[in-house]
Amino acid sequence: MAPTKPSIKSKNKKSRLRRISDWLHLWLGIASGLIVFMLGITGCIYVFQKEITQFIHRKEIFIEVPSNPKTLPLSVLQANAEKALGNKKKINFISAYNAPERAWELGVFKPGNPKAFWYFDSIDYYDVVLINPYTGKVTLVADYKYEFFGVVKMIHWSLLINHPIGQQIIGWSTFIFVFLLISGMVMWWPKNLKKSNFDKSFKVKWKAKFKRINYDLHNVLGFYAMLICLMLALTGLVWAFQWFQATVYVVSSGTTTRPKMVEVKSDSTKTIASIPFDIAFEQAKKIFKNEDRIAMSPAGGGTATIYATGYRGKETFWNYDVLQFDQYSGKLLHRTNHSEKNGGETVIGMNYDIHVGAILGLTGKIIAFFASLIAASLPITGFIIWWGKRKKKKKTAVAEN
Repeated sequence: MAPTKPSIKSKNKKSRLRRISDWLHLWLGIASGLIVFMLGITGCIYVFQKEITQFIHRKEIFIEVPSNPKTLPLSVLQANAEKALGNKKKINFISAYNAPERAWELGVFKPGNPKAFWYFDSIDYYDVVLINPYTGKVTLVADYKYEFFGVVKMIHWSLLINHPIGQQIIGWSTFIFVFLLISGMVMWWPKNLKKSNFDKSFKVKWKAKFKRINYDLHNVLGFYAMLICLMLALTGLVWAFQWFQATVYVVSSGTTTRPKMVEVKSDSTKTIASIPFDIAFEQAKKIFKNEDRIAMSPAGGGTATIYATGYRGKETFWNYDVLQFDQYSGKLLHRTNHSEKNGGETVIGMNYDIHVGAILGLTGKIIAFFASLIAASLPITGFIIWWGKRKKKKKTAVAEN
């Protein structure tokens, strides 16, 4: 007796593992869809925050360079900025730019109630003053507590929730998104790559009906953006979970031991008549003459030190050296070099720049923008696919009855 020819149904029957994967892809996608959409949209908006801000405040950020460009002492600029803030707040961070046409940024930050549930209640004030370093003239005073991009960033970070639950929601939604990217690839991957399947799987059929276009947008765009979306998601998990960051550190450095921090202290018996903060800054300018910007942090009193951080890169934060100065004499006490960091420190330090695409300059930011846009679209196109199948099943059930 000839063997029975297997039915088409038995040929196409999915394995139990595949059915479980498909079921999880559907319901985890629905459960996390709103958060993933929000993360994608806020990511798109925040990527170009520098370019948009510089366009809106071009006159305040970019200043006229005098024929003899000599900057005023940092203490004078600090006093002018504090005056612009009503002399009630003390400047506690400064960004001085190597580019002669850039206004410098002097800011004040004071935390609010650490137990507050909402972001706005966790900050007392956060103000930034832009100042012309040659004339000392204030060009802009901005309240960064309510600044648009700052709020967008905190929505992206924790849904404006100061409680740990905010980051947990973001973290686990991102973790689910990683699973959805991988399971989606498994569901999408064609069984063979002959030309007919290649066109169906790798191209959007724009002339088809809406249902087919939506299906292609979900699968095809999801495929092309997968690696970038995966990178954005994994860098997000570094902030969301301590265990994930620790894992990245160990894999990158090959050790669980963190480098020992060198502790230096200011000596209050070494006071001088000059202004130590100005002396420290002048030394930092000479040492960091090739760096793109210098961040200065005044000492908080006692044995604390003045910090000067020299960043290489106009917008990135991963490549920098740190100087520590005695707050009473302005003497250089210690230097920490980027070249001394191990692989784990370097990778963790690069996390922000990778996450926003700035690590590759404008090109990287454009890539991050479109990947975030596609990530935001996936829950929408996926929901439409599910809804269409749901309606089709209802119609089939009605017809059979």
